[in-house]
Amino acid sequence: MAANGPSEGFSVNARCLAFHGPLLYESKILKTYFPNEKNAGIDIEQIPEENRAALPQERVLRWTEENLRMQRDLKNEALHQLRNKKAGGSGQRELTPTASTAVTSSSQKRKESAKELADLAKATKKTRREADEKDEEYFSHLDVNIVVPDTLKAQLADDWENITKNSQLVKLPRSPNIQEILLEFRTFYMKRRLGNAETEILDEILAGLQLYFDKSLGSILLYRFERQQYLEVTRGNPGKFPSEIYGAEHLVRLFVSLPGLLSHTHMDQQSINVLKAHIEELLRFLAKNQKTYFVESYINSTPAYEAISRGL
Repeated sequence: MAANGPSEGFSVNARCLAFHGPLLYESKILKTYFPNEKNAGIDIEQIPEENRAALPQERVLRWTEENLRMQRDLKNEALHQLRNKKAGGSGQRELTPTASTAVTSSSQKRKESAKELADLAKATKKTRREADEKDEEYFSHLDVNIVVPDTLKAQLADDWENITKNSQLVKLPRSPNIQEILLEFRTFYMKRRLGNAETEILDEILAGLQLYFDKSLGSILLYRFERQQYLEVTRGNPGKFPSEIYGAEHLVRLFVSLPGLLSHTHMDQQSINVLKAHIEELLRFLAKNQKTYFVESYINSTPAYEAISRGL
């Protein structure tokens, strides 16, 4: 952090809030440089030239309750704008009264916040594409890492090799299919004697996973070699959703792609933690019943299928 003002409250390793675009993120000060003060032996030449102005002091706020409130207000404003955009709102962004009041109040107390208000005002005039990039950057900070059991990682590796290297396929339709697996998992999970609220959450998550699978299978969950099979099996099973045709082999692929999908949702970290706990429980359930839910061997494709799938 390079700055010209006083260093009070900006010591090395101190927690702080830093602006990145229109949002505030939790940060930690690694180095400081104040031209008019002693800098514990830090030479300005030690700081890369491109970084000397990269994060000026006015872009950094002290870790205070007031600034934390501002962070929450700006986050809520970003979510509000994103929801309006998804609902068909225009490219112009307007501040909600809550966020506007918080930023204006802060600007009256600190000179640097006036600059942030100006920055935020400029952000409201950016195009949808530029705003989308900032929204995606914010949501990418959410922790959506999902722990996959080692036995299922091995299953995924074998799955990849069978299809991409050996030109084999999973025989479809599968039994049990994904819809049936999720229902069996629900029965297993309900043995915990859940309350009404917990049951409602479980049902919502399982319905969401099935919907995610149905919507994403054809676009991101298939290997190229499987696309012809997908066209054939969906034509041969009219009225059925992919989750009624495919099984555990393809379901487990969803959980590898899910973190990237969830990073574009409006879920807060607490909701993601609840979802993550249920998904990891489902993954352990699949691993425990691996012989029941996964095929023992893949089928060989015909020369005609290979020619079509490879575009020959």
